[in-house]
Amino acid sequence: VQIGLSAAGQWKDDNERLTFLSTLASRVDKPASQDAYVFALTAVASVRLRLGQKDQSRKDLDKCEAILDTFDSVETMVHASFYRVGADYYQQSNSFADYYRTTLLYLACVELEELQERERQRLAYDLSIAALVSDSIYNFGELLLHPILDSLTKTEHAWLRDLLFAFNRGDLGAYQILQNHLNANRLLQQHQGFLYQKISLSALTQLVFSRSPQDRSMTFQTISDETKVAPDEIEHLIMKALSLGLLKGQIDQVAEVARISWVQPKVLGREGIEGMRTRLTEWDSGVSRLGNWVEGVGQDVWAA
Repeated sequence: VQIGLSAAGQWKDDNERLTFLSTLASRVDKPASQDAYVFALTAVASVRLRLGQKDQSRKDLDKCEAILDTFDSVETMVHASFYRVGADYYQQSNSFADYYRTTLLYLACVELEELQERERQRLAYDLSIAALVSDSIYNFGELLLHPILDSLTKTEHAWLRDLLFAFNRGDLGAYQILQNHLNANRLLQQHQGFLYQKISLSALTQLVFSRSPQDRSMTFQTISDETKVAPDEIEHLIMKALSLGLLKGQIDQVAEVARISWVQPKVLGREGIEGMRTRLTEWDSGVSRLGNWVEGVGQDVWAA
């Protein structure tokens, strides 16, 4: 199959290439060579995408997925091919969250060093855009920790990496500085209102996360002061965070107080790790004081 796929690259016309690959896939569609069939069929799906045959490409990918689910194990390159073409499909469909997840799965199947530098930069750029404009991705942790993101360093798109980290911190100040770059990408430009709401939500969750569980009852004014979000936007922002499952808690609308009981975990930067270390130290001291108190009370009880 690999030889056949290499030969398919010699065709200049995608319609001719599709005919050749479809024939190749049919020839290996046998019980003993289903992995080869999947490998060939993903190549067929890829060509169909280029020809604008999205529905048929989706059917081919669904067929591949059904077969892959029956395997106990399969060569990594087969999975890589499936995820790569699947990501291309989702990108064409503007399914940002699906593209994001599928591309990360693809990257888990390949060695970054085997990808050309331009390809690494393209993937990092497209992943970043998808993470930002998706209405279901509010935690970029896996991308922030992935070495693919370093491909943007020292390029004209380095600001995009900075923007992702600003979102992770909920840093509205940094967002305002980087905001001018949004016009460089059509999707970011179209989603500016949504992006402001998204980073405001991140600022809120970061504020809650930075506080100890005993100190998560806050007035709307306190939240506004610390997040830099306008006071008249706070109640709606908290309700949005609750509806998205980013926070759990209650709102006292009369007293304008939010009582938060849980916050979605997020990736910690150096400052966040230092803050967590401080909180753990305080917790350890509290446990030690409690232990000393119990020991002292226990001695009095035994003495009596």
